[in-house]
Amino acid sequence: MPNPPRTRAAALTASALLLSSLLAGCSDDDSGEKDLTAQELSWKDCPAPSQAQGGQGSPSPLPDGGTWQCATMKAPRDWDEPKGDTIDIELIRAKASGDENQRIGSLIFNFGGPGGSGVTTLPSFGDKYETLRTRYDLVSFDPRGVGRSEPVRCENDQQLDAYFQQDSSPDDAAERAELLDGTKEFNKACEKNSNGMLPYVATTDAARDMDLMRQVLGDDKLHYFGISYGTELGGVYAHLFPKSVGRAVFDAVVDPTQNTEGATLGQVKGFQLALGNFAADCTSKAGGCPIGDTPEDVKDRIAKLLEDLDSKPIEGVFPRQLTQSAATSGIAQALYSQDFWPYLTQGLEQAYGGDGSILMLLSDSLNGRNKNGEYSNITAANISINCADSKSRYTPEYVEQQLPEFRSASSLFGDSFAWSLLNCTDWPVAGAADHPDVSAPGSAPILVVGNTGDPATPYEGARRMVEALGKGVGVELTYRGQGHGAYNSKDRCVQAAVNGYLLDGKVPAAGTVCG
Repeated sequence: MPNPPRTRAAALTASALLLSSLLAGCSDDDSGEKDLTAQELSWKDCPAPSQAQGGQGSPSPLPDGGTWQCATMKAPRDWDEPKGDTIDIELIRAKASGDENQRIGSLIFNFGGPGGSGVTTLPSFGDKYETLRTRYDLVSFDPRGVGRSEPVRCENDQQLDAYFQQDSSPDDAAERAELLDGTKEFNKACEKNSNGMLPYVATTDAARDMDLMRQVLGDDKLHYFGISYGTELGGVYAHLFPKSVGRAVFDAVVDPTQNTEGATLGQVKGFQLALGNFAADCTSKAGGCPIGDTPEDVKDRIAKLLEDLDSKPIEGVFPRQLTQSAATSGIAQALYSQDFWPYLTQGLEQAYGGDGSILMLLSDSLNGRNKNGEYSNITAANISINCADSKSRYTPEYVEQQLPEFRSASSLFGDSFAWSLLNCTDWPVAGAADHPDVSAPGSAPILVVGNTGDPATPYEGARRMVEALGKGVGVELTYRGQGHGAYNSKDRCVQAAVNGYLLDGKVPAAGTVCG
């Protein structure tokens, strides 16, 4: 899916994990000649995450005292040559906690990005899915190009610091030239440092990996929980393998009908809506709002801060300064979840006093930078996957023509999101299509959950996903809430509907509304 300025639309769970910490090879052997569906996985206790995965500590024990287990699956490097070279796909699981006779199979998660490491994200939020673990092995993975699954690589940590400090909303020819040069250099580094993987990281490749995974795990059907970009991956899987779809849930739904420009404009509107909801919430509190007296006052003061930062950055996280671009990214990150809103209030209040550290940490979380200054490969993977999927390639002149429409949607986010359309302009690999094909005639029902206040995957995308999946496949459920996604909002109605389908096969009535 499209990117916010200088980054990607992060899966909420993955970004929340890094935020909390901040604020507190390809094989050339002959294994491809074998039947990869017959391979046996060697499950072992998981190692500490690699830098590409985010570099946090080893997974905590499961609530029942058990341990998370990891394994490596072989998959074809090039699915058009399935008997050729193989790559390693890293998996993680927590075995089902209930009666073995009641076990349904494996429930595979993708938390989004694209580019998020499922191997690090699932255990960080595994307690949210303990009810589902009673009848499923919980399984996730690093998609190809991500984390420990033949990660694509672009620039090093120092280069990424400079990349994210560049002005993502240029005001003149010099700033525009700097942005274009920075994007070209980043893309050249991706081609140079990614071991030839850039042509092989498309969503269709990952979907084929998931079908191989299903077979290797011993399941007749793929039971699946996709969040954010994970809904696009799930939709592509359903299109390719409709008869293999088991019980599937899509949460925080990507609009599969939009090209890059349309999806990015939709995100601009979504983040502007979330900003208004944040401002209204802050000013409605009995104790008052420290960053404005009315919702319009809050938004006006934020706009003034960003205007000032454009010419005069303030102290951020030493030795870096909080620039306009970093502040915009930090604000966007905080709008992913209502749980982050207190951080945004505090960060803005401090920034008005000259301290940009909290907004900088929010920006770092969105960009995959940990407190040691090391970046995961989420930005490299996000751009690589998006550019492999989308055939859209935009020119600077075209972006300038579209700026009025983006600014009309949001004076705060419009410019930087519009200029992010250039991320794939000089990409060395052609993109696959204007938008994904998710039509899935013959598939089992797929529960599609849309959130009316979602900033990153606007609510309208859920209805369009239902329509695109086809008659009798998509079943829409609406959550009237805030933030990116619905299941982890703790809304009992949403959780009851999702759990009822995944655990007992009970499909809720189409059009059910929660919240």
